Order: sequence, then C-alpha cells, then structure tokens
Amino acid sequence: MQEVKIPELAESITEGTIAEWLVQKGDKVEKGDPIVELETDKVNVEVNAEVSGVITEILSAEGDDVAVGDTIAKVDENGEAGGGAAPAEAPKEEKQEAPAPKEEKEEAPKAEAKEEPAQGNGEVIASPAARKRARELNIDLSKVAARDPLGRVRPEDVDAAASAKNEPKQASKPAKQEAPKSEKTEFDKPVERVKMTRRRQTIAKNLVNVQHETAMLTTFNEVDMTAVMKLRSERKEKFLQKNNVKLGFMSFFTKAVVGALKEFPLLNAEIQGNELVIKKFYDIGIAVSTDDGLVVPVVRDADRKDFAGIEQSIVDLGTKARDNKLALSDLQGGSFTITNGGTFGSMMSTPILNSPQVGILGMHNIVKRAMVMPDDSIEVRPMMYLALSYDHRIVDGKEAVQFLVRIKEMLEDPYDLLLEG
Repeated sequence: MQEVKIPELAESITEGTIAEWLVQKGDKVEKGDPIVELETDKVNVEVNAEVSGVITEILSAEGDDVAVGDTIAKVDENGEAGGGAAPAEAPKEEKQEAPAPKEEKEEAPKAEAKEEPAQGNGEVIASPAARKRARELNIDLSKVAARDPLGRVRPEDVDAAASAKNEPKQASKPAKQEAPKSEKTEFDKPVERVKMTRRRQTIAKNLVNVQHETAMLTTFNEVDMTAVMKLRSERKEKFLQKNNVKLGFMSFFTKAVVGALKEFPLLNAEIQGNELVIKKFYDIGIAVSTDDGLVVPVVRDADRKDFAGIEQSIVDLGTKARDNKLALSDLQGGSFTITNGGTFGSMMSTPILNSPQVGILGMHNIVKRAMVMPDDSIEVRPMMYLALSYDHRIVDGKEAVQFLVRIKEMLEDPYDLLLEG
C-alpha cells in the first residue's frame, strides 16, 4: 500500500486546498496520471500518482486545506479496479439483512436487480466525457442509471442523475430555513456564507500588506488615443495576416512603459533591506481577471519583443490564466505591472502596487470628449485617463509625473514606437 502525499511545490508554497479530485475510490491509475488538482496561493497544480495501482482510500475531501507532506490518499499496487468501494460496503449490507424475515429477503433481490445496471457490479462503464461531467457535478458514477442497452454511462445520463439529486435538496430547503429561526445572528435577513478561496485569501492579505508597508501615492493624466486608434485601423488587417494575432492596445502601452522605464529607472526597482535593486531588464506584468481573482502573468523581456511578440505573449498568458494552466514561473519576477480596468468600463481608479514592485500603470475606458485644441478650436477626441501608483519611498512626485507624461507623449505619437519595435 502506497501513500499519496502532497509533494514539494515551490520554495514559497507550503500548503494548498484540494480543488478537485480527478479520480474516485476504486479507480485504477497509472504512474504519472494526475489524480488531484490543488489550489495554491498563486496557481492550480496537479498532483500525479507516483505508482500504478488502485485508489483504496481518499483521506482529504475537496475544500480541505493540506500542507506539503500530508497524506491525502492511498494506492494499492496489487488492487483491482472497482474493488476499492464495493467490497468494503458488501459485508455491511449482509450483516444488516441477516436478521430480516424471510419475506424481506425475497424482496431484496428484486430491488437490487433493478439497480444493477447502474451499479455495474462495482465496475462502471462510462465514456471519458461522462466521467469528466460526473466530476464537475460531483456525481457518483456507480449510482447513475445508464440508458445505453450495453450499460455504458453517457454525459446525458450524468445530467439526469444530477437533476434527480437536486430535487430532494430543493424540497428540504424550507425545513432548513425554518430551523435557525430561534438562533440569534448578526443579520435579521437571509445571508449566504461562502468560504474564500485560498487565492482570494492571498490576494486580500497581499493588498493589505501593500497598504501597510509602502508609501503609495497615485498620479493621474489623460491621453488622446486618436493616433493609436488611427494606426490600429490602418495596420490591423495586414498585422493579423502577417502575424496571426490581432493588434491590440496592450502592445502600445507595454512599449510605451518600457520606453519610459528606461528614462526613469527607479520605477523599475524594488527595496531589499536598506538597498535599492534597480533592474536592468523589463519583465512587464499584465493583470488578467479570472473567476478566482486577479492574476499577473509576466511578459518576459518585453524590450526585446516587437508588437506581434508582445501581443502573442499576452494572448498565450491570458488563455493559460483563464484555463488555470499558469505555472509559477509565469507569475514570478515581474518588474512593473499594467492593469486595464477599462475593459470593464472603469473611468478612473487607483491601482494598488504589486509588491515588491514600486510602480503600476492603470488604463481606463476610452470616452469621446470635447477637447480644446492648440489653435483654440474644439474637437471630439477619444480620451483615456491614466493612473500611475508608485512607492513614494523610492520615487519622488516629480519623477512619477514625468514618467506618466512620457507615456502620454509616446502614445500620442505612436509611430516612433512602431519603428523602434
């Protein structure tokens, strides 16, 4: 019998939460097969089987917190598939039925015979899609009735079982709501309590720490996006045909940030003890919103990439983030961060630093506004507010303002950015 333990994940990660079991008790696994998905502070990782065998015990449920070295399951290297659950339950049923009268015994086989196609004698025949669907809906495949004449469970059978499973829960809700009436709580009206995910807890902790440990200030400016939008309109079709990726706004902003960081290097630094570490590389974090919260994957060596390279990196990292496929290496070591609240309609915000970085640029939505031009004429222009949050312990206000103005200047004359890129 082999124990499945939480392995060493990374130097900075010592614990996690069971997000999803990819196998069930009684399933046969091969060495290297993923058996459980673990949610950590930064990314979701899969724990693989170290030996081939049958899962005989699952010791930690989904949602349980576990630490490196904890035993979460057991594998029998000599076990038979489907044998982990059925043999353990069979003796209990025989003992309970033994004292029953003869008439009840005669009825019992009839009831079992009706359920036998779903039980499959301990071994469930199911399509991979059905198994995946069962994991998503937390349905025990052994209790799913198969409509296939050969007894094979299909996804629609799992959905039908899930619907049947939910009906009794809905019927019992009124009773659950009536029971706590006598209990006193801080709320007089209905509430729902939901446990924070480990990642959300980490985000909350880090944001509070930044507020306590840095002297964060924010400066604002606005940029006329006319030239960028015109350039994108002119080049987008050829750009897509040539590079197989769309020309978005983020490559313009990333290039402008890199250019400004070269002129104002303290925005590309961090504090370590009583020293300033001024970075001579430009790994730019791009904030991405996911269902579990904000993550900041890093575009490496953004100064060495052209527009197409930056856009492709952003697309790849965004896809990995939304699919929970980011590796720790995708998130570590950024030197500056860009976040785009404008995609959600934000007009103005004060982004919070991504520690230990000392600068973060906030983009916002583009709004047409009447602007007074240099010749005193009034034109309608597409305008965007920019926000730069910075650590005042390192960066003075003058330097921060000049940094943001330099970004504004490059975006309002983006042809140089394309040429340099």
